[in-house]
Amino acid sequence: MNKQFYSFVPLFVGVASSVFAQRAFVPADTSKMSSYELGEVTVVASRSNARFKDIPASVSLVSSRAIVESGVKTLSAITGITPNVFMPDYGSKLTAPIYIRGVGSKINAPSVGLYVDRVPYFEKAAFAFDFFDVEQIEVLRGPQGTLYGRNTMGGIINVITKSPMSYQGTSLNLSAGTYGAYSVTAGHYAKPSKSFAYSLAASYLHNDGFYKNTYAGSMVDGLGSFGLRNRLIWNAGSKLSFENIASFERSRQGAYPYSLFDAATGTVAPIKYNEYSFYNRNLFSDAVVARYSGSGIEVLSTTAYQYLSDHQAIDQDFSELSVNFVHQLQKQNMVSQELILRSKSDTRIAWLVGAYGFAQFFDNHVNVATYAKSQNDLKWYLHDIMGFALFQQVTVKDILLKRLNLTFGLRLDAEKDVLDYRYDVVAGGATSSKEDVVYPSQKTLKLLPKVALGYSVGDVSFYGAFSTGYKTGGFNSTFERPEDLQFGPEKSKNYEVGVKSPLFSKLLYGDVALFYIDWDNQQISQSTPSGRGSMLKNAGKSRSRGVEASLLLTPIAGFDASLSYGYTDASFVRYIVNGKTDYSGNYIPYVPAHSLGIQVGKVFILPSNSLLSSVRFGLTYRGAGKVYWTDSNSHAQSYYGVVDGRVSFIRKGVQLDLWGKNLTDNSFESFYFEMGSKKFVQMGKPLQLGVTLSLKL
Repeated sequence: MNKQFYSFVPLFVGVASSVFAQRAFVPADTSKMSSYELGEVTVVASRSNARFKDIPASVSLVSSRAIVESGVKTLSAITGITPNVFMPDYGSKLTAPIYIRGVGSKINAPSVGLYVDRVPYFEKAAFAFDFFDVEQIEVLRGPQGTLYGRNTMGGIINVITKSPMSYQGTSLNLSAGTYGAYSVTAGHYAKPSKSFAYSLAASYLHNDGFYKNTYAGSMVDGLGSFGLRNRLIWNAGSKLSFENIASFERSRQGAYPYSLFDAATGTVAPIKYNEYSFYNRNLFSDAVVARYSGSGIEVLSTTAYQYLSDHQAIDQDFSELSVNFVHQLQKQNMVSQELILRSKSDTRIAWLVGAYGFAQFFDNHVNVATYAKSQNDLKWYLHDIMGFALFQQVTVKDILLKRLNLTFGLRLDAEKDVLDYRYDVVAGGATSSKEDVVYPSQKTLKLLPKVALGYSVGDVSFYGAFSTGYKTGGFNSTFERPEDLQFGPEKSKNYEVGVKSPLFSKLLYGDVALFYIDWDNQQISQSTPSGRGSMLKNAGKSRSRGVEASLLLTPIAGFDASLSYGYTDASFVRYIVNGKTDYSGNYIPYVPAHSLGIQVGKVFILPSNSLLSSVRFGLTYRGAGKVYWTDSNSHAQSYYGVVDGRVSFIRKGVQLDLWGKNLTDNSFESFYFEMGSKKFVQMGKPLQLGVTLSLKL
């Protein structure tokens, strides 16, 4: 752990001597902050529309203002500003794993759930999308399988965009920065009548890339991305409403800026590729939401569809030699339907029941060229996953004591997984069939219970919770031996206690949580025997324990600040690979031991006769580490921190921002892996400076 971390320890200890709070929603109008209470904020991801302080779980809320101030453009940027959340930024948009409290998956289906405007994102290939006009991000840590089902073993992230029912106007944002970065974002939000509202927003961003290929003399990771979102809301009456949210993103990205790493000297060689690697993706999502609100009951129906089409091309030897080159094309169609009935009135018993069904259809094609053999390995995967669930949750208030609440939830989850696989080899102009088979389907049926107690004393809320986590097994998309075709499910038992409280006459808001996770058969990414791909295998037993805490300061005289901290100790309890390799006792890779986020800002209100109405200065610090990159713990990135800054000049509907990212130009590893005897690394992005002009009409 380096000295940079210790420089923040006194600050953290001083704050931690009381109680901590999650990063929270911050209203844009700071003049209204004196009457604002974080605990009263409704958390949409709770499914029961519960208030922040009443949820028996560790929750983080990131507002639209905090997103702008922190420069959050993608999901990976919430690393550090939300405790114990880590999303490494490396490779391409295809490689976008998320880890919460040590739970995550490098390949295949994620272990953290993601919803964007009620559309579930089941594949991590869709996780790295561009943010624009995002209203709020909600992070619920710990298993959320009782209400959300699959892929939520580590937690749930809920992204909510602006609604034209609550926000109207036209906005335009123009941004330019170093490394050929520029972007244009525009949105129009209108409410022609009390019963109808609509919005249309678009975004385009470009950069030349941050890493140079010295062999080709060009940048490796240039990006061009276009996004479009449309939202329609119709209140058909006082009790019935309909909403449609559609979004599309087209991105073209250079990818995989990996360099050879010399472990003996600690030096990183220049990037040298002889073939261009890229990742191109088209992503379309749509949700139709119908609501009925009666006198004591609310019915919510969500029909969602997502289409993903992508093309990955990768110089898999990562060198100037012609050894292997891979093309992978994927098409995915996903449909889902959810129906929820929940109580509406504030009665002693609050309840929720629901049903959920989904189907995913994959059509993947992989072409591996081996130049030395003049051979192409062609593989096709027709992969279907279908599931159905019934779930319920009940909260009984004042169960034994006044203000003592009991919450119990249960979900019955069933899935079916089918794979049709074909493998051909083309060599010397001739094609030979190696395999063409439909494998027996995998079926799972699982009960997922959850129980929590919450107790309030004045404005202070205490809670304790137990929940089960479960992630289904499945088929590996890359396998070379029959025994590597499938991987089994993983399951966990999760224990959590916490407290939420305002402090010093609501000048501060605090939240602290302790957790312990005990799980079996963890799904771990391993290299295939040839080293030309990755697959999932099951470890024996693992555990994770830690703390997360934050503090929010209500703005005083234009000054605001927040702090978030997370500690995770995640390790393999028993993980025997074979008779020669035993990783038992090692730390789980891709899990930072510490995460630290600090944001401070100061607004200066200028006289009414000034050219500007106000000036704001803001700094954001994100820290993470120590992060081990391999199961063997052979290599790690020590604790590191990145400082971002922003100066905003504001006059009515016009704002000019001067911003900088990684202001200290700190050098750190964003990714590391080993391929045979060779070691590769991707370094973090360097110092970047820019300017943004925002207009509100």
